[in-house]
Amino acid sequence: VQLQASGGGSVQAGGSLRLSCVASGRTFSSYGMGWFRQAPGKEREFVAAISRSGGRLFYVDSVKGRFTISRDNAKNTVYLQMNSLKPEDTAVYYCAADKTGWILDNEYDYWGQGTLVTVSS
Repeated sequence: VQLQASGGGSVQAGGSLRLSCVASGRTFSSYGMGWFRQAPGKEREFVAAISRSGGRLFYVDSVKGRFTISRDNAKNTVYLQMNSLKPEDTAVYYCAADKTGWILDNEYDYWGQGTLVTVSS
């Protein structure tokens, strides 16, 4: 599967952005999906995950209450709604797909190209 992320940009602290990730193919609903981010000079960080049907969600503590992951299987798309953004959210954000349907580590099978989010204070 090929993944295309979009929606990044520059925003002031407290603002919002919605990232989208569109997947190719007709088996999108069979994949668990995740969002990761990598800030300059830092390791990639797991941000959020959603199961195949959307019934299970996971968020890293630093984004709980501010970010929402969702998916639309009819549109082959996973979203990351980011509210109350902070400068420390600045990073390249990546979407990823997992064939097992639900994992909470970096061992995803397919990765998108990343979209840059910059939050200024």
